[in-house]
Amino acid sequence: MREQNAMVSSRFSAIATTLALVLIGITSLAQPVWARETLPSAQQPEQSIQPYLERFSKGITEFTLENGLKFIVLERHQSPTIAFHTYADVGGVDEPDGQTGVAHYLEHLAFKGTERIGTTDYTAEKPLLEKLDQLFDQIQVAKAKGETETAAQLQAEFNQVSEQAAGYVKQNEMGQLVNQFGGVGLNATTSSDATRYFYSLPSNKLELWMSMESERFLQPVFREFYKEKEVILEERRLRTDNSPIGQMIEAFLDTAFTTHPYRRPVIGYAKDLRTLTRQNVQDFYDTHYGPSNLTIAIVGDVKPKQVKRLAKAYFGQYTAKAKPPRVTTVEPKQTEPRSVTRYLDTQPWYLEGFHRPDITDPDNAVYDMIGSLLSRGRTSRLYKSLVETQQVALSAQGGGSFPNDKYPNLMLFYALTAPGHTVDDVGTALEQEINRLKTEQVTAAELERVKTQARAGLLRSLRSNGGMASLLTSYEVKTGSWQNLFAELDKIAAVTTEDVQRVAQATFTPENRTVGRLLSTAQKPQAKSDETQKEGDKGETVQGEIPSPNQPTK
Repeated sequence: MREQNAMVSSRFSAIATTLALVLIGITSLAQPVWARETLPSAQQPEQSIQPYLERFSKGITEFTLENGLKFIVLERHQSPTIAFHTYADVGGVDEPDGQTGVAHYLEHLAFKGTERIGTTDYTAEKPLLEKLDQLFDQIQVAKAKGETETAAQLQAEFNQVSEQAAGYVKQNEMGQLVNQFGGVGLNATTSSDATRYFYSLPSNKLELWMSMESERFLQPVFREFYKEKEVILEERRLRTDNSPIGQMIEAFLDTAFTTHPYRRPVIGYAKDLRTLTRQNVQDFYDTHYGPSNLTIAIVGDVKPKQVKRLAKAYFGQYTAKAKPPRVTTVEPKQTEPRSVTRYLDTQPWYLEGFHRPDITDPDNAVYDMIGSLLSRGRTSRLYKSLVETQQVALSAQGGGSFPNDKYPNLMLFYALTAPGHTVDDVGTALEQEINRLKTEQVTAAELERVKTQARAGLLRSLRSNGGMASLLTSYEVKTGSWQNLFAELDKIAAVTTEDVQRVAQATFTPENRTVGRLLSTAQKPQAKSDETQKEGDKGETVQGEIPSPNQPTK
């Protein structure tokens, strides 16, 4: 399983790269016309692409079961495979206070099986799982009371029962079944906004997927809960606690957001992970995994009528539930600059973020174009200026939506400082490029270049069954209709140089800026005395207004 936003290097790569390209051959002569057409080149005029997309969308069938579970089916017969994508409209932002990480925890446990899969005898296993829950609660109470001896005795009993329960577990049986029947890519991701489960199978295994996936979400058994707790805590140590940039991102989000749950790490805080119970996960599942909160895309060598018949038979067993409550917290408008500094054993990094609206905003495409102009690849302004010309940074990247885009979020830019230069050198150079967008209109040729990149990225994703399934579900849930995916090119094409300057002037203001400085411990200032030492100097984080990039960092 992969957890988005916890592994910062993966997140940075995801911001800077396009969707994976998976080419499939066109071999069947019995396909509908829309499915037989060759994709147009990304270099062709925009007018040649939209008609193709319109014909492409005619191959999509959608239906909703009586219990509220929605299916989107794209019929593509180019290869005898099917990509399946289950999109749960729940992520880190939906977690109760004190239970951060529960969404990601549940994603891990969703691979542990059901009452039939993953166990040799669930009837015998079940009371042992319940006994472990009781012992865990008793251990926590004993520790809270300072009853060390009692806690140790309970822990010994816990270990013994855990070994007994492990004797009934059939390790990774779900994965083995998928592999046995020719499946590939069994995985899942958790982000701030959503949890996604996906894999591909040969087209003659459609009913197998229906059976396994419906059972996985109808009768999940959260076995090996306490073993997985240690796995996730180790994941957090690897990706955050022992990672300087991981710690920086966590501190940066906590500074840029004051109230919205985007400020919390998707992997969760260690103190919350240690105290999470299996009942917490069960309650979260009961609240957020109702059929009306799931959207499933099936893309590939399928017949929509067969999909609908099997979906009714397998997923129709779900009991209808009301949609869970949505996040209503609104991040207050930032009215003054903010900054956070961390001193760790690391090379210096510089981060800068600006608040922006969510994916449904009319200017969403403009923000995407600005993000591409500044930071997409080696032709971007930041790379050419900071890395190639001024040589103040070893890398300079960023993106238009961080940590995600369902709610108002951040445009984030970041750079690894080059030897012989400071983060303030990077900050000054970055400010110069941002100011250029505010004071000078981009050229038509430069804007057209990033539009072409955006069109190419979309077209590449259309060639992949898995990429297509991911996009269809994401646009359906976040924007209200999968058809908005095909309207995206029109919005991109409509962006003007005046739009870029207008949005840049409104967004890139000092009061809307948050700066993060990750400095080496050698750069940490020494306190003059205990009486004059500031609170920020006692730890590793200093928050406050942003000093001028030309002034030394406090």
